[in-house]
Amino acid sequence: MDFQVPNTLAEQIANYLAERIMTGQIRPGERIQEATLATELKVSRASVKEALYTLERWHLVEITPRKGASATRLDADHASELYDVYMHLLMMLVTRLCERWQEPDKQTMLDVVARVVEQTKHASADITAIVEASFEVMEACGKVVGNPYLSEALSNFKPAVSRAYYLSADRYRQDLKKTATFFTELPQAVIARDADRAQMLIRDFAEHQKLLIRQALD
Repeated sequence: MDFQVPNTLAEQIANYLAERIMTGQIRPGERIQEATLATELKVSRASVKEALYTLERWHLVEITPRKGASATRLDADHASELYDVYMHLLMMLVTRLCERWQEPDKQTMLDVVARVVEQTKHASADITAIVEASFEVMEACGKVVGNPYLSEALSNFKPAVSRAYYLSADRYRQDLKKTATFFTELPQAVIARDADRAQMLIRDFAEHQKLLIRQALD
């Protein structure tokens, strides 16, 4: 990705660094030097500092007093703990979704889910596209639920979860049938307002994804 100075500078710096962290160009534990980065990108240190605070909120960077910023660690244990929290947020989301969706919401939800299922049908599936389509489902559900605090919490986990997906992409690609089944069965539970089944589907799928990530990182 070539850096281009945007209108929202700190956010663009954060996105630029997030991509480098998620794809492994910046390794787990690697220091991020504010002054060096500001010089490299021809921006102010204040903009870099603001971007690093954003990355900290996204769980991609750890900022330590007197030591500065470094990319967060991502070994198997850290990834499991990350996924546990994310899973419970998704379970909370789907519970509220079962309670609150209305008939006008139904087709929108089915359409975003269908895009994920369609992506999984190709032998040379683009994992990035599948992950992005999956997050579109989460975001669409968040709009229906209408809880800004829950939506923000889930949004802040998106980069870190994406990072884990990218690192386990090969294993994930080999098991797309399970992804398609999950995104086929989950809307059925939501439309039936069966929150218990919807939670069970999310828990089972998340545990399976966590296993794939652990295998990749181990």
